[in-house]
Amino acid sequence: MPSSLLTSFLGALQASLAVLLTLSYGVIATQFSLLSEASAKDISKTCVRLFLPALLIHNVGSQLDSDTGTRYIPVLLWSITYNVLSMLLGITMTKIFKLPSWVTPAIAFNNTTSLPLLLVQSLESTGILSSLLMGSSDSTSEAVARAKSYFLVNAIVSNSLTFALGPKLLNGQEEDSPQKQEEKKPKDRTESEMNGHNGAPSIEGEEDVERGRIPAPQGDGQQHSGSDSGEEVDEQTSLLPDPIVRRGEQAKQKGSHHGKRWFYSQRPWVQTTLDFAYQFLNAPFIGAVIGCIIGLVPPFHRAFFNNTQEGGFFNAWLTSSIKNVGDLFAALQVIVVGVKLSQAMQKMKRGEASGEVPWKPFIFITLMRFIVWPLISIPLIWAVAKKTNVLTQDPILWFAMMLMPAGPPAMKLTALADVNGSDEHEKMSIAKFLTLSYAISPLIAFPVVGSLRAAQSLLSS
Repeated sequence: MPSSLLTSFLGALQASLAVLLTLSYGVIATQFSLLSEASAKDISKTCVRLFLPALLIHNVGSQLDSDTGTRYIPVLLWSITYNVLSMLLGITMTKIFKLPSWVTPAIAFNNTTSLPLLLVQSLESTGILSSLLMGSSDSTSEAVARAKSYFLVNAIVSNSLTFALGPKLLNGQEEDSPQKQEEKKPKDRTESEMNGHNGAPSIEGEEDVERGRIPAPQGDGQQHSGSDSGEEVDEQTSLLPDPIVRRGEQAKQKGSHHGKRWFYSQRPWVQTTLDFAYQFLNAPFIGAVIGCIIGLVPPFHRAFFNNTQEGGFFNAWLTSSIKNVGDLFAALQVIVVGVKLSQAMQKMKRGEASGEVPWKPFIFITLMRFIVWPLISIPLIWAVAKKTNVLTQDPILWFAMMLMPAGPPAMKLTALADVNGSDEHEKMSIAKFLTLSYAISPLIAFPVVGSLRAAQSLLSS
């Protein structure tokens, strides 16, 4: 028993160190001027708008079908439950201990995308996940694919809640003043709508902020060629003929105009409901919906994921290309995290708006994410799997659900600070906090070992 426990711990530690090393490559790339802040934002935007939706389409679609669809219902419910509980806990602790307002979303939202996906890939290479197979017909690669799909479902819930509710959580005391919000919101919304943007605040290029929408056209809808208008042709210049571009812009403007008229003709509660629902309409969510449709509709599932001889005429070319693009997400997004941390460290070194190191929030959030939540989730999921039939007999499902609430805060906390208009002093405090949090991320080896041993005990019993 001690030797097997040590083997599990060493495997988990190696996997977590692999994630940390991948993150450090982003730091190194920044230090040697291989990646700039602008290029990191472009990579992050591409990851969220293209790579993550592709990953969701392939992984969710391939793992989801009419027989396995019930596996994802507990994952969805658990994701909503622990995220909501984390938010309530964050609000309560922030008020009781008078912590900075950014502590609330830091407690509420952990890294649910790049870090767990890369961690699972690293765990596969250590071989310790081979003990969590459903039977002799199962394989480690298939188990890892299922684990990724479970983590991706959790990521969709977490990311949607982050940017629907995150700015409100970060707003601190202003959220307690409805009058201020009512005075501010119509003005902001009217100005943004008249300018052709949605009412939600946006940050170009930040992780998971990207809504995957095309900016509204500018000018009178007449788009001329670069040579006629004297405008410089760049990478965003349309390659379509000008008549097609003009008709497309005109149709877009016409649809936008009618949509706004209809929206503002509705009752206030309808507008509020639609505005809230619109926050969840983003590229990853659309990718997840497409994956669900492909997975649950048998003809689509067969066409995309069966062998060519068995009717999978999309598998060899379209599905493979989607998989290739989706596989780029995890490593690239972790490298972007490293770039952001490097930029924060450079600002600290230069002494720009240097905020204080938030030791009290750092210790509190570290305890919550690496100790308290694993101590809650591991025995809870173990009891549900042991005493009920709610969870299917899939050990990798138990393992993934136990591990979901663990891990460092999401890097999107910096984006939330920008949304909220935080001052530079607070932003630097957040940057220092995130740097420390990811520096100790190998602590996730302990929750990994705990989840692994709990799942193994369930399997043996």
